[in-house]
Amino acid sequence: MSFIKRNYHGLLLCLLTGSVAWLLGKQFSIIGGPVFGILLGLIIALFPRKDCFESGIKFTSKKILQYAIVLLGFGMNLFQIFKVGSQSLLIIVSTISTSLIVSYAISKLMKLPSNVSILVGVGSSICGGSAIAATAPVIDAADEDIAKSISVIFLFNVIAAFLFPILGNLLGLNNIGFGMFAGTAINDTSSVVAAGQTWASAHGNDLALNYATIVKLTRTLAIIPITLILALYRSKNNSNTTVKLSKIFPWFILFFLLAAIISTLFSINPNIIKTLTEAGKFFIIMAMTAIGLNTNIIKLIKTGGKPIIMGLCCWISIAFVSLLMQHLLHIW
Repeated sequence: MSFIKRNYHGLLLCLLTGSVAWLLGKQFSIIGGPVFGILLGLIIALFPRKDCFESGIKFTSKKILQYAIVLLGFGMNLFQIFKVGSQSLLIIVSTISTSLIVSYAISKLMKLPSNVSILVGVGSSICGGSAIAATAPVIDAADEDIAKSISVIFLFNVIAAFLFPILGNLLGLNNIGFGMFAGTAINDTSSVVAAGQTWASAHGNDLALNYATIVKLTRTLAIIPITLILALYRSKNNSNTTVKLSKIFPWFILFFLLAAIISTLFSINPNIIKTLTEAGKFFIIMAMTAIGLNTNIIKLIKTGGKPIIMGLCCWISIAFVSLLMQHLLHIW
């Protein structure tokens, strides 16, 4: 009861707004429900709201998104997951390395604080806000640095959900190529699945969505080695630096794999699979609505400054390397 009392205002707002976005996405599939969810969320965020909404909105943007990804796992085959994950590994390593190098170079050039550059670089290269949240305590980042970094990542998440499906069509990407592109070049998991779903709705099948989700979850696992390396580096100067694996590991990925294992090994009624995956897609729209509600674009642009430029440079370089590696590996 305490959970419901604490969260129902925000959950209801996301549910109602997400439902409108879902209906609009059905009518205009080329745009897609997730994009409408972001747009409606951004518009509503411009108006003042009571504090009672905040907890439910935050829960939707984090937990509901994770539930959505787990439900998508029921529509996937385990052999496909391993195939796609191994196929994308070289591209993932290349894009992560590129982002970290670019963020380091830009931070030196623009004389940005080291913690901000690390957080923006890690957030751009791995999995957005989750990577920032996992890395921040390791490097003793201040709350202000965390807020700036997450805001920058959210800005490019919103842009990516709009831009990537359009860019994919202009480049003539096929379903696999777009899934690989979105999975390796978009910052945050939420925007990856949103862009993948928008592409899937416009092209009539879920192949790109499945590829994008698998590649992104493979990429998310890089949280572990990156944070451990940073912890070892910091521990040389600070003996109090400790990292708990249980706190940085993205546990929802295990449930995603479990759902895929069940779908692979057992003959489940196709109607049940369809219902679960459709529920997952609706949860994605709810999560994107919540992210829109949590993003004040006007305030971010006014105060972001140099971190936004760094985020933009990381984002462009990752997108370029992703497409280049796909071309060299004959994926696209």
